[in-house]
Amino acid sequence: MTSKMHDNDFAITREDLYGTTPETTYAGITSFMRRKYTRDLTGVDVAVTGVPFDTSTTNRPGARFGPRAIRSASTIMAWEKPYGMAFDPFDKLAVADVGDCLFDHGKPESVPAAIEAHATNILSQGPALLTLGGDHFISYPILKAHAARHGAPLSLLHFDAHSDTWRDDHERVDHGTMFYWAAREGIVDPASSIQVGLRTENPDTQGFNIIDAPGVHERGIASVIEEVRGCLGDRPVYATFDIDCLDPAYAPGTGTPVCGGLTTHQAMAILRGLAGINVIGMDVVEVAPAYDIGEITSLAASHIAMEMLYLYACAQAGS
Repeated sequence: MTSKMHDNDFAITREDLYGTTPETTYAGITSFMRRKYTRDLTGVDVAVTGVPFDTSTTNRPGARFGPRAIRSASTIMAWEKPYGMAFDPFDKLAVADVGDCLFDHGKPESVPAAIEAHATNILSQGPALLTLGGDHFISYPILKAHAARHGAPLSLLHFDAHSDTWRDDHERVDHGTMFYWAAREGIVDPASSIQVGLRTENPDTQGFNIIDAPGVHERGIASVIEEVRGCLGDRPVYATFDIDCLDPAYAPGTGTPVCGGLTTHQAMAILRGLAGINVIGMDVVEVAPAYDIGEITSLAASHIAMEMLYLYACAQAGS
């Protein structure tokens, strides 16, 4: 009789939603971190979903393939507790992969509502949501669903090379304007939100607090953590990470890369240092694997996603 240790394809054979179980890294079904693929959310603490949408990009498309690439890259670390975490998030959280959001790409006007409905359906059943993008526009309808669930306005923890608050007087929403609209519509509160890693010009900040990329490099990780904590306080926080926050040396596989960004170490250390903030939802977006090299962007995104899960687990544990 084959022992459980030598079973495989835990994405479909797993019975227990908790715990980390070793599986061959280079084979098998690639759910996020080998979590069970299921639409049954009974007992699920966090649902992982993908939104393979990239038609609001302003430069290179391809982020529709991001969710699949992040899931695949995550298998390389799914066999053990991530290094340095005080505990394995999967020992504290029942996490399931619920697959991707379904929408009709031939009816683009219907996509925002479909994304919001998908997120609302999951949140209404109890789990928190970790979303894999997809271009950054997807955060807008997902934020609406979270605001309806947790109350508006939310605080936003936003890692990015771009502010995504460019003003548009024609009610046009894309992956560079959605936080302008989120602020104007009262979905997020700029005064208690913070953007980290910016390095593109946009004089109109919409009132968001900003630590740009040069500021991160000059001030150091500990100082950034202190300021972010002070800004967010104990308010409910939606965390969003555009992978182009990282320098192209660490994340070339993205649609709008900008030189001078954060290292993978800086980003992970900042997130790790924020353990205890009141995270209620999270996403990792803008992975475009066609421009990647050796899957380093997808791998970075999967690690960032795990750091976000750890943040959520710490919040639930009261750490």
